[in-house]
Amino acid sequence: MKRGWAGLLLVLLMSFNVSAAQTSDRDIRLLNNRFRIDSTITQVAFVIYREEASRPVVLIQPDGTKLYEWRHPDNVSWHTEADMDIVSVFNPMPGPWQAIGKVTPENKIRILSELSMKVDTFPDRLYQGETLKFTAQLMQAGSPLNLRDFLDSVELGVTFTEFIESVEGIPVDQRPQAKSLGQFKDDGAGLDEVAGDGMFTVELPINVPPGKYRARVTSGNGVFFRTLEQEVLVYPTPLMATFKQSRKKALPHHFLVESDTASVEPGTIATHVEFTDSNGKPSVYQGQATKDYTRLTVDIDNFDVPGRHKWHAWLYGTDKLSSRPLVFELPEQTFAVADYEAIEQAKLEREAREAERARIEEERLAAIQREEDRKMALITIIGGNILLLVLAILTWFIIRKIKAKKLAAEMEGELEAPPEESDKAA
Repeated sequence: MKRGWAGLLLVLLMSFNVSAAQTSDRDIRLLNNRFRIDSTITQVAFVIYREEASRPVVLIQPDGTKLYEWRHPDNVSWHTEADMDIVSVFNPMPGPWQAIGKVTPENKIRILSELSMKVDTFPDRLYQGETLKFTAQLMQAGSPLNLRDFLDSVELGVTFTEFIESVEGIPVDQRPQAKSLGQFKDDGAGLDEVAGDGMFTVELPINVPPGKYRARVTSGNGVFFRTLEQEVLVYPTPLMATFKQSRKKALPHHFLVESDTASVEPGTIATHVEFTDSNGKPSVYQGQATKDYTRLTVDIDNFDVPGRHKWHAWLYGTDKLSSRPLVFELPEQTFAVADYEAIEQAKLEREAREAERARIEEERLAAIQREEDRKMALITIIGGNILLLVLAILTWFIIRKIKAKKLAAEMEGELEAPPEESDKAA
């Protein structure tokens, strides 16, 4: 929206104790940049337009106390942009107020009341890893609020804090910390249906461990003072996906989805998987389980392009207890595809090298065997010759021994022979 003359364009006054006659929209024109707040107002938000790049305005209360962007009490919240201030005040002082700044008498203020926030209710069972569409809307007197400049400055977010029954007894530095899960948008992107319709939407990822939590929807910049809280239970992921890569070129990969039969209704599982090869070329695969089945398998082509590939998947199912649709977005993952031709060539080269090494080893062993055979033959020859020599010596020694004994026996016989008869006659 194109902004006109700088100045105080409108004031949003939020009250919960005003009468029905006071809840309707009222326009009040400024007189010397003055306006009046009556005693029925419990909360007020000033939306002040000023010249581009001008300094924030100064608000003067009925008792003369000044409120500055850089100095104000705790019941005041101040949001500043290049050409606009939004100042929220709890229990504003009744009486005439004044805005000091580059404003013009042509501006007017609008008084609103019964401003509230309407948000979705969290399901009884949330699941770790699921993505949930969650909406919020600002209401004025029961009707949607469509003041674009105010809505554009409201920052709504969702936080989860681990639930502890008596947190007051825990030291502050040991208390569980709130985790921001998402910010609401009204831009027509993602899950938001229409841009600028006052319906804020967040694509809420339940990326917290299973357990009990305090879920809060609150304003992040203090422009709108509301916080809605609900206790929620987060259960373990009921859908599990596994990518099984084929190790053979002729066989496909498999994308397997399994479900927790106690949480997911049979026959409701579906998946959408997007693959991107190493050259950036995308491909999509989808699958749906048949009736009564609690798992599904999707065949994935075995990609010819070698290198690092990526895949990103969505899993779908239906909660068995509440019939609530479930959506799980899986983070991007990678896997490597081998160059099969290079692998085959490397295999042939490796086999050739192994054959050559085997041939060389065989020749080496044969040479060693020949050398051992030669040594054994030489040892046998030498041993045989030595044995023959020993036998010859032994034979010679035995023969000599026998001859010596025979000679000794003959000599002994000659010594013992009787004298001749002629000797007896004499």
